[in-house]
Amino acid sequence: MANEMNIFEEYESEIRAYCRAAPTVFKSASNAKMIDENEKEYVDFFAGAGVLNFGHNNPKMKEAIIKFIENDGVIQSLDMFTDVKREFIDTFVKLILKPRGWEDRKLQFTGPTGTNAVEAALKLARKVTGRTEVVAFHRGFHGMTLGSLACTANNAFRSSSGVPLNNVIRGTFNDMHALKLMREQIEHTGSGLVPPAAFMVETLQAEGGVHEADKQWILEVQKLARDTGALFIVDDIQGASGRTGSYFSFDDLEIDPDIVVLAKGLGGIGTPIGMCLNKAEYDKAWSPGQHTGTFRGQGISYVAGKIGLENFKDEEFNNETKRKGQIIKDTLDSLNSKYDQVKGVRHKGMMLAIDFENAALAKQITTKCFENGLIIGACSTGEIVKFIPPLTIEEDTLKEGLSRFVKSVESILG
Repeated sequence: MANEMNIFEEYESEIRAYCRAAPTVFKSASNAKMIDENEKEYVDFFAGAGVLNFGHNNPKMKEAIIKFIENDGVIQSLDMFTDVKREFIDTFVKLILKPRGWEDRKLQFTGPTGTNAVEAALKLARKVTGRTEVVAFHRGFHGMTLGSLACTANNAFRSSSGVPLNNVIRGTFNDMHALKLMREQIEHTGSGLVPPAAFMVETLQAEGGVHEADKQWILEVQKLARDTGALFIVDDIQGASGRTGSYFSFDDLEIDPDIVVLAKGLGGIGTPIGMCLNKAEYDKAWSPGQHTGTFRGQGISYVAGKIGLENFKDEEFNNETKRKGQIIKDTLDSLNSKYDQVKGVRHKGMMLAIDFENAALAKQITTKCFENGLIIGACSTGEIVKFIPPLTIEEDTLKEGLSRFVKSVESILG
């Protein structure tokens, strides 16, 4: 029965994807290592698509969750008050909001996924402004439900919607000239371009290939939103929770979003949670229950998420993230220098990308990585390999994973 996969192939939907790149049956995981049923060990540089910032089965979180369950803690509570929800909110306010002077923010717990939080943010912006259009940017990824999918740029994802994906104006990321033209069109009543409800942007495009927003450009996006009466929404679902060496990916950009969308690493141990940080002046537009969902009260995510937040009491954790990110970057830079088929390297903290000349080559490399015991994935339109290992990865495991990556690249590129 070990590593038997026929039951998945016979009964699970054809929609399955990640298992095709990692065709084995996993049975256990700890921090940045996964073990399959054949006892083969893999280094995990994928971390549940960026969910597991604090590793698989984080010991402190696991201990707290076991205690929580043994004490009959409330695992599912809709949006009712619970002790663990209170502790999570209190910790988030003290460690994340107050140091930034953001006491005016309201925490809106949405359904359990990032895409649901994006949908809530879009609804609120449209409700506040009475407008329909939203500006989103090329290469952006915001989710797979219809509202968020309309904002997502990649046609490979958009093609299965089955209905028109409307009410989105597509902007060009990091392009000051394009932004200037958009301003002129919005402000000129004869252009046919109406003022939008919101500008939605990732300050660090993750699925799009690890592209960081230029500070001057993102400040101009914020200004254009303010000038046109639109809300400024930052989708930091994959970039936040310490991924970049600061809690938010935009902490160094001096922006002041009206709504910040969070999920993924927020739940700590990999259990689901989605949340919007809304400025209070806009949050008051909601009436009770206008955006609801059964799975908003995630007790396990509150317990583990609180422990994850405690890493940000000081800069020690962030500094380690930056240091490890530099170790990865040095390795990727050496490959960039050695091979013409490598087109570039980008990084911020511990989110990194290495560009190959085409998607077919990147797929060969990720397949070889799996054979060599490394879990890593491609992004964008397939030509970019993205590094998002757990932030808690031990240094020797990190270096072993990098050695496996280099070995895989060299075996393909010669």
